[in-house]
Amino acid sequence: MNQAWPILAISMVVFSQILILTVFENAKLLSIATIILFVLGIIWYAKVHFENRYKKDVGAAIDTTAFTNEILTGNDLGTLPVVVQKYMHYVGVVGRPKIHNVRITFEGNMREKGKDWFKFSSEQYNFFSAPARLFFMKAKVRGLPTAGYHAYKKGGASMLIKLLSLFPVVNIRGSELFRTETVTFFNDLCLFAPAALIDERIQWKEIDTNSVRATYTTNNISISAILYFNEKGQLVNFISNDRSSVSEMQAFPFSTPAKNYKNLNGYNLATYGEAIWHYPDGEFVYGKFQVKSIEYNVSSCA
Repeated sequence: MNQAWPILAISMVVFSQILILTVFENAKLLSIATIILFVLGIIWYAKVHFENRYKKDVGAAIDTTAFTNEILTGNDLGTLPVVVQKYMHYVGVVGRPKIHNVRITFEGNMREKGKDWFKFSSEQYNFFSAPARLFFMKAKVRGLPTAGYHAYKKGGASMLIKLLSLFPVVNIRGSELFRTETVTFFNDLCLFAPAALIDERIQWKEIDTNSVRATYTTNNISISAILYFNEKGQLVNFISNDRSSVSEMQAFPFSTPAKNYKNLNGYNLATYGEAIWHYPDGEFVYGKFQVKSIEYNVSSCA
């Protein structure tokens, strides 16, 4: 019904406007009211249509996921650096099901360089066998509802942000965005889906007792990052030089310090993180993320 009412409202507005113009005289106020209702109906329809595009992609990715009941054991960690094994034991993935996807919801604040913070909420699904990240954000920018859909999958990567779900203000795709979103995907994997660190597409190199370099290769693209851990075994930072700022479309060092580890559905995971660009003129925090929920091996779209 939620998806049908905008069409019904628009039809009723058109019909009533015809009546006003043909039957009623001096009905200016009624005409204004029907025009407002017409505009609201269009905005609502656009909102539903835009979000359904995201949900359709999520449903298709779930339908092609081969779920298994395999359990992750200590033997699966055998070739990983000691500090990564320590992290995975700390999180609590051993003895639990291997993961095929994850659904994460966030709340937080974001901004562009030189602009004010705005609040957002988001939902995303990440898939690991065939790497994909589908991220949908809702926000109010300068008081106006704004929605954004980031899609990363085998066919490429795209970022579409629409004011009122109608007017595109950002519409980007291309090979450089695909590399950037590969870094974002791998960052999510490290922080919010540690069970997937057994992936053979990851190559490891120990730096010292609390840091490693990881190189992740998929779809003929390789990106790398340095992962930093504390003495407890918590992953506390992720730094990569392979991600490009969308506003400049130029690569700068990118980091995501994380903290506030809590038990979520039986896993000890970071619940707060920041996204930072390290520009030549200094650090710029452009995102603050608070985890609201995490679910693994999701079999249907929420």
